[in-house]
Amino acid sequence: MRKLVALILAYFFIGLAVIGVFLPGIPTVPFLLLSAWFAARGSDRLHKWLYAHPTFGSILINWEQQKAISRRSKVLAVLMLIGSWIFLYHFLESTWLLLAITGIFLVVSAFIVSRREPY
Repeated sequence: MRKLVALILAYFFIGLAVIGVFLPGIPTVPFLLLSAWFAARGSDRLHKWLYAHPTFGSILINWEQQKAISRRSKVLAVLMLIGSWIFLYHFLESTWLLLAITGIFLVVSAFIVSRREPY
């Protein structure tokens, strides 16, 4: 039963990661890391597929081995956060909510930028 739940959650987080590639405001990497974690507990085949994936594999390997994020990924992540913030600025009516989201985005951006780059 645990393997089945882990497998379902792995696919769920893969889906969210893929959606995050295309939609601003939805993070890709955290969902990708969660999917790899659950795949390791639910399916060796899915876990190996994720690590061999041409796009996602290098992200996972860099994070697992070095706790590193590539410069390209950092730039894309911060640009997506900026784009999301601009969208929210124009359409969100609550100033307090916008301030809270701004704080979260700044913390996330600082974390992303502070990670080392893979060697």
